[in-house]
Amino acid sequence: METVLAAALPALGWAVHGGLLLRRLATARRDPLTGLHTRAGWTTRAEHLLTRHRDALVVLIDLDDFKGTNDTHGHAAGDAVLAATARRLAHWCGHHGIAARLGGDEFAAIVTTPARTAGLDALRAILDRPVLHAGEFLPVSASVGSCHRRELPVTTLTDALSAADAAMYAAKGHGRRNVHN
Repeated sequence: METVLAAALPALGWAVHGGLLLRRLATARRDPLTGLHTRAGWTTRAEHLLTRHRDALVVLIDLDDFKGTNDTHGHAAGDAVLAATARRLAHWCGHHGIAARLGGDEFAAIVTTPARTAGLDALRAILDRPVLHAGEFLPVSASVGSCHRRELPVTTLTDALSAADAAMYAAKGHGRRNVHN
């Protein structure tokens, strides 16, 4: 009996340790503020979805003048805007895609069946709604760029993100509250 117990204790320790490592890995793939996937957690899944779905749409979003929100209203207000943006983006994707916070005020999404979403203009309208924080409505606007898989000569996430990034900056060049694809 003592031999079995002596052998079981290290195995139990390794099982607990392995479980903790898996939990830490899962946590590292989710942004703690927004609950969205991080870049690392999103990229692998997005690459898979992009190669499997002919109609896939990759979207990049950058909040306009986010630094101004933080500077004027404080970081708690900025956090509220980020969390609201994440909820809105995830809701827009629904069961047809996944969303991520890539870092700072930059978000991404991939939807496998864009026809089942409300469309990019609807996304922009959702993202541009003010956010209520501490009894005050904070103005929000976002630049949105997109790339359809069918527009790519070679189907890679890197190329899709580059095209969506170029479209996003073209939208920024036309002023706030713009969408470009």
